[in-house]
Amino acid sequence: MTGNGTAEENKPINVALQGGGSHGAFSWGVLDRLLEDGRLDIRAISGTSAGAMNAVALADGWVRGGAEGARAKLAGFWRAVARKGRFSPVQRSPWDVLWGNWSIENTPGYIWFDTMSRVLSPYVANPLNLNPLRDVVAEEIDFANVRACKDIDLFISATNVETGQLRVFSDGEIDLDTVMASACLPQIFQAVEINGVPYWDGGYGGNPAIYPFFKANETDDVLLVQINPVIREQTPKTANEIQNRIDEITFNAGLLREFRAIAFIKELIAAGRLPHGEFRDIRMHRIDADEAFKDLSASSKVNAEWAFLEYLRDLGRTAASDWLEDNFDSVGTKATLDLSGQLDDGFKPLHGPSVGRRVREFLATRTKPAAVRQHN
Repeated sequence: MTGNGTAEENKPINVALQGGGSHGAFSWGVLDRLLEDGRLDIRAISGTSAGAMNAVALADGWVRGGAEGARAKLAGFWRAVARKGRFSPVQRSPWDVLWGNWSIENTPGYIWFDTMSRVLSPYVANPLNLNPLRDVVAEEIDFANVRACKDIDLFISATNVETGQLRVFSDGEIDLDTVMASACLPQIFQAVEINGVPYWDGGYGGNPAIYPFFKANETDDVLLVQINPVIREQTPKTANEIQNRIDEITFNAGLLREFRAIAFIKELIAAGRLPHGEFRDIRMHRIDADEAFKDLSASSKVNAEWAFLEYLRDLGRTAASDWLEDNFDSVGTKATLDLSGQLDDGFKPLHGPSVGRRVREFLATRTKPAAVRQHN
């Protein structure tokens, strides 16, 4: 895959995309900026849930028209999500709209659905297994194109309900069912069966899976686009806050295990205890939404308003611009994410600020209430 630069200028990289509902629009923004920049050659994508949807949209668009086709398809997909979201019974209140609050946790629709999901199984509450998002994916993504995409390897993760093990789908296996299995939250949707095997959201086993990259190609650079916070500085007190933090910890657990394994291998290679040529010395990089999302509640993950998706996209583009400015020169030569003994305290960048200048400026101008921004 090549972008706007020449083959000699482009640097190969693999991209790992986390899931997180509508927060996946942040990853859309990151991908849009990377494709626009054109200096990175994306060789493979591993995605879970919303990350899986971004992955297949990019691949579909790439086959249609290269980098610009991928950007157009990503934009079209999220626009379709917003159109479908207009009919959702879960919407922001007029007060929240006025004050620029993207949360919907105190709206009657969200409270009702959240309560029902904790009391009733989806086999009872949703016996017809209706899923508006499945309709969007089916209408917007041409999976024949996805399977025909030879420039980018795709890996889609789902969790085997019976064994609890992660299942990674790739190449000719990827279709509508595999993507919906990757995004199947068991409190809301019935398990997705593939060849008689039931699957739930891939976030329980790997959000996203990193290990498929080790055998996919010879690229040692991996860029993680992370939208689930690792660090929360305050102890959650309310029932919703506690449940949300449990979900964040659960959906980061598989990723942290893989990072510890990568850090251990890197330490052994550095100490000369493993031959470098036989083991991959992975160079990790990270674009995160920790600062950008610190004031967003978990309920905003089901907010599919176009204004919110645009906001997240712009945040993602801004974060990607910061990362490119600070870290592009390191791709191919050194890691920019410190995994050596720092995992217990959260991820720390090896080079550059943890939050870029553009992201801080963006948040400073965009977090004002809508009415105040309009008045100014």
